[in-house]
This record gives sequence, C-alpha cells and structure tokens, in this order.
Amino acid sequence: MKEYTTESIRNLALVSHSSAGKTMLAEALLHFTGATTRVGSIKDGTTVSDFEDEEVRRGLSLSTAVIPVEYKDHKINLLDTPGYTDFVGEVISALYVADGAVVLVDAVAGVEVGTEVAWSYADKFGLPRFLVVNKMDRDNANFQKMLAQAEETFNARFIPVQLPWGEGENFQGIIDLMSMKAYAGAGTEAQDIPAEYADAAEEARMALVEAAAEGDDSLLEKYLEGEELSAEEVMRGLKAVVMQGDYVPVFAAAGEKEVGLVPLLEAMLALMPSPAEAKPLPAEDANGEPVELKADDSAPLAAYVWKTTADPFVGKITYFKVLAGTMHSDTRVWNANKNTEERLGTLHILRGKEQIAVKVLHAGDIGSVPKLSETGTGDTLCDKSSPVKVAMPEYPTALYRVAVVPQSQADSAKLGSTLTRLCEEDPTLSWYQDGSTKQTILQGMGDQHIDVAIRKARTKFQLNMDTAEPKVPYRETITKKGQAQYRHKKQTGGAGQFAEVHMRVEPNPESDYDFAWEVFGGAISSSFQPSIEKGIKGVMKHGVIAGYPVVNVKVAVYDGKEHPVDSKPVAFEIASREAFKLAFQNAAPVLLEPIYKVRIIVPEGNMGDVLGDLNTRRARVQGMDTEKGRSVITAEVPLAEMLRYTTDLRSLTGGRGVFEMEFSHYEKVPAHLQQEIIAERQREQAEGK
Repeated sequence: MKEYTTESIRNLALVSHSSAGKTMLAEALLHFTGATTRVGSIKDGTTVSDFEDEEVRRGLSLSTAVIPVEYKDHKINLLDTPGYTDFVGEVISALYVADGAVVLVDAVAGVEVGTEVAWSYADKFGLPRFLVVNKMDRDNANFQKMLAQAEETFNARFIPVQLPWGEGENFQGIIDLMSMKAYAGAGTEAQDIPAEYADAAEEARMALVEAAAEGDDSLLEKYLEGEELSAEEVMRGLKAVVMQGDYVPVFAAAGEKEVGLVPLLEAMLALMPSPAEAKPLPAEDANGEPVELKADDSAPLAAYVWKTTADPFVGKITYFKVLAGTMHSDTRVWNANKNTEERLGTLHILRGKEQIAVKVLHAGDIGSVPKLSETGTGDTLCDKSSPVKVAMPEYPTALYRVAVVPQSQADSAKLGSTLTRLCEEDPTLSWYQDGSTKQTILQGMGDQHIDVAIRKARTKFQLNMDTAEPKVPYRETITKKGQAQYRHKKQTGGAGQFAEVHMRVEPNPESDYDFAWEVFGGAISSSFQPSIEKGIKGVMKHGVIAGYPVVNVKVAVYDGKEHPVDSKPVAFEIASREAFKLAFQNAAPVLLEPIYKVRIIVPEGNMGDVLGDLNTRRARVQGMDTEKGRSVITAEVPLAEMLRYTTDLRSLTGGRGVFEMEFSHYEKVPAHLQQEIIAERQREQAEGK
C-alpha cells in the first residue's frame, strides 16, 4: 500500500443500526476500487470486516474493523462498527478517533435505535456527518419518507446532494445535484438527467445551492445578488456548512449492488475533513495543562490507543491513531499513562484481519502494532521528551451482570487474568469480586455482549466458565439499641478456657463500625481488647441473620469477667463473637438492599407501559421529562428488580428504549420480602454445608 500524508487521509466511521448495510457497503467499495477481486458475503462469512469466528457464526459485526479504501491518491480509513446496541463501546471508540461519520439508514426500516445511539455520540464528539439512505433496491424503498423520518428524529438540517434514479427494483443509479448529471450503476459515467426527473432535480439543486451559500459570506452575497455560483464555489460552501455541522448531506445507494459508489467516494474526499482540518482530541501535558494536538508531521509524536485485541497467533494487537508527528517501525516510544518505554516492531495498516506492513505512518493515520507488553486501550504513545496524555471518552456504565463460575481447577487459576484481559479490550466490560456474595461478577451492556465475552474467553484464552444469576449484595444492620452477655467456659482436662463479655450495640448511620471500650475497674484486661474486636469483626464480615456483611453499628464492651489462669485471647474472641450475635438479634435487625438511580429514555408511545412495569419493580419515580421528542423517566429502583431489565425494556419498547443506571444508596428491605430473603439464604447455606 502507498504511503499517504495527512492531507490525503480521511478517517470515517460507518455507523447505523444492525443490518443497515455498513459491512456490505465497505465490501462494495473495496471491490470497486480493486482492493478485492470479488464481493464477500455475510451469509457465507467471507466479508473483509467480519473475520472473527463469532462474527461469522452470528452473521453480524461484533467489533470495529478498519477498512482502508484507496481512491484518487487518497486513503479513506473506514471504521466499520457494530450496529447492535450491546456493542456500543466499539462505536464510541471508533467515533472518538474518526474525523467524520457516515450514518446509514435502511431505505425500508428507516431510523432505528442503533442509529439514534450512534448519532447521539457523533453529536457529543462534534463530528461532521453524511446520511446515506442505503438498500434503495429493496421493495418498498422510499427515499423521501426516510428523509422526513430523519428530520423528525434528529435535531439537524438535512440537504440532499443526490436524488435516487428510481426506487426498489427500478433503482438504477443516482442523480447528482452537484454536477446535475445522472449516474447509472456504480457511477463511473455521467449522462443527462432523464426528463421525468428534471423538475425535481432543479428544485433540489436550488435548495442545495442556497445551503452552500450559507457557508461563506462572500458566496451568500453573490447568491443574494442573483449571480450563479460555480461548481467549485458550491462545493466550498457546502464543505463549510458540513464541517460546522449546520447541514447533513443526504445520499442514496445500494451498497450490495454497488450502485451509487463513485459520487459517495467523491463526496468523502471533497466534503469530509482531513485529519489536519478536524477537531483535535482533548489532551494535557505532564503538568496537567491542556495542549492542542495538531495533525502535523513536524510536531512531537502523540498517538492514541483506541482499541486492543488478542489474537491467538500474533498475540496482542494495539490499534492507534497518530494524532501528531510520525510513527516509525522498529523504534522506541514512551507510554505516558504507564510511564514506561515500549519498543515498536513492524507497524501495520489493517484491512480486516490482513496486516499490511509499513515503515512509517503520518499524522492523522490509523495503524496497528503487535506485541506491546504494557500498553492498553486509552493509553497515549509519545516522545519521552514531550509527554502528553489524551483524554479517554466516557463509556456508559454496565447494565447487565452475570456471576461467572470456572468449570475446573485449571480454569479457576486463570480466571482473574483472563477477565482482566477481556476488560482491557472492551471498556464497557468490567469484572469484580463481590465480597458479600462470594461471586465473581462480569458486567456489560446486555446478554449478547456477555455471551460474546464468554465465548471469546473460551476460544481465545481457553477459559471455560459457566454463568449464574448474580446474587444481590444485601447488608445487615440494626434499628435500635440491644445488649447481651456471653460466657465462654471450656474445661476438658489440662488448661481451660474462660471469658465473659457484656456488650451493647446501637445504630450508627455515620460510619460502618465504631468501637468503644467502657470496661472500668479491670473487669477485663485491656490486653484482651484486640481479641474481642477480632471476634466482632469476624461476625460482621459474615453476618448474623442471613450471612450478609453487617454495617452501621456502634459496639461498646462495658463489662465482663476473666480468670487469672484460664482466660486467653482465643476465649475472649469466641465470647465476643457470641455476645455480638445475641446483642445484634436483640436490636431489631434488618436487611438493607442497594438502590440504583435509573434514567430511562423511551418513545412517548411506550411511556405508559414502562411506568406500569416500573411500578411492579418497587420503583420510586423521581421525575418525567421530554427530550427531543422522547420521554425521559428518572427513578430509584432496587437492584434486585433490575437484574434483567436490559432484556425486559427492549421487549417492552421494540428495542427503542435505552437506560443508564448508577448506584445511589442502601435502604431497608420491606419486611415481607426480608423473611423470604433470609429463608432462601439459610436454605443455600444449609445446602452448601
């Protein structure tokens, strides 16, 4: 592959809902530009983008693939992202390093939830974008209807730069409003616009010129004075309004049939920014001061790692974007996040799974390097002499969790390290050990997301796991004062054991645990205090009424007895354990459950169903609002009621509802439920023994 400088590079993310045709559009562009000899098929698992075994098996993209398309001495790095909302982390990473977004809409299905999610992130990162109405060859395809739907859904102004030449089975090409010519098939040869489309094309052309004139004051003046704008002036004005986000150009295509490709490629070069023109990513220097990274070869090196993957044959592959300076094979670079030096081997440009070795990558380009030992997603590689850190985008919090159980002793040994590697690859995956339930929890964006992670653990890391429903991490506490005493006496020949402890417990909302020593007159030697505390903490860790950790208690030891010979630390530890259990039982113990703050965004038509469903989940609705024509509900809901909410909300709203949740606080479990939870826990503990 040729070497491309900054001005000749375009980094564009292909985003949409699942099945809008991103992968096949990339496939068609590769074939049309001569990079491949035939168009692959999703059904046969032969596309360049979907090369992972799991993607072939499911017939959909699960991770972002880099597809460089060479056209007219330019390189367009297409980032083909997954459309299924469980894999939104991949979409965020791709949009973050892209300089523009190409949003695809199925000409029949229209704007779906995945499209809306991707659009909102493109908004967040301030990316210029195209709307491509794809699959225009499908029965019932309707360009104008899709355009109207987009205008209704998104807070943006759309301007067609093309009209479809026919629709459905009659779709044969596009009418280009820039050149006022018609292009059949892929669009290599221009011809006159068919007479029946002349009026519509003329009208749409006027709207296009008017939009372009807004991009430049001098053009607007010329236009208002009734002068004709040249094709170059229209293009210049249009690029300005696209870059500012004032307008979104609309295209028509049928990717799989290779119809409408040339005008789309031409527009990518003419209207989308090169890395030098794009908005720089936020970064800071060694002192934490903000720095602006310009895509310039002469600047010090700064490269952001946006993705890492594990390959069973090559090892770890690190994907990066050179934000400033140039990156060379076989050199040393500084990882500013880990404060360590990394030695680079051969740099590659990836085309799907194919690795094309290169000696140098210029500012703005996207490449990969294998076998970096310390570097992970979100790190910045730079010159040691001018260290810089690029900020990582914000990823959504996990919505779906499962408990994972290793199948064998060997699996158990590598569980932690493998889960850590999986989570390094995907910032929307995380895992932790829950101390109160003794479960290992893996959490992500949905059931498919977790399922893919578990399969990946098996095929790539040879780790076999089973999944179970996660238990809710309840807590135990008390609601009033209680006291008790316990005497431990053991006489079995030889040295005996003796200890007596008098203890009081009371609620302590300020802290999880406070201890007071109120023993006077030497009834118990203070040397036994550590043993007494050890006994109390042992019980607090494992619980009293249902085996959950105890919180928010103040414990006071106020009296007791000891024996000059038989009192030993272990005796006081045992006595304090039992005294604490009795005092706790006398202090009206209750269970606490975790409450999460939940924000749900749904179409207005689903509002009633969602509210009704929330009422069955013991939710306290905090507020209702509307945002861009959609209903927003905020509520506080117990975690026990939210374990499978991702799946339930999708079925309630036809996949159009989204939500986010974060931990808020603990509160008392209703009495009628508390008895059930305690009985269930006691049954589990009995079975465990």
